[in-house]
Amino acid sequence: MAALGSPLRTLRGLLRELRYVSAQAGRPYRDTAAYRHLREAFRAHRVTSEKLCRAQHELHFQAATYLCLLRSVREHLALHQEYHAKGERSTEEAAGLVGLKLPQQPGGKGWDP
Repeated sequence: MAALGSPLRTLRGLLRELRYVSAQAGRPYRDTAAYRHLREAFRAHRVTSEKLCRAQHELHFQAATYLCLLRSVREHLALHQEYHAKGERSTEEAAGLVGLKLPQQPGGKGWDP
């Protein structure tokens, strides 16, 4: 299992993704039920004097997994819009998408334009 990092870093990442989604909806992210739930869940599972807090570790693991899902879906949609939503493309446009340039037709003696 990969290291989870800090719970605060995970919470900040979740809130960042929530801001992206709320910005598209046109309302503040602090007015959403998801924000209230995250805030309450992370406050309820703060570090205590216990040596092993299974509930806190489980919450952090689920939050990190959900953060990965949200980030991946957002990036997938951005890539999908960039590369798929254009319809038919010319050969030059398709070559430009992958960083290639088509060779120029040499003009000169013996070549028809």
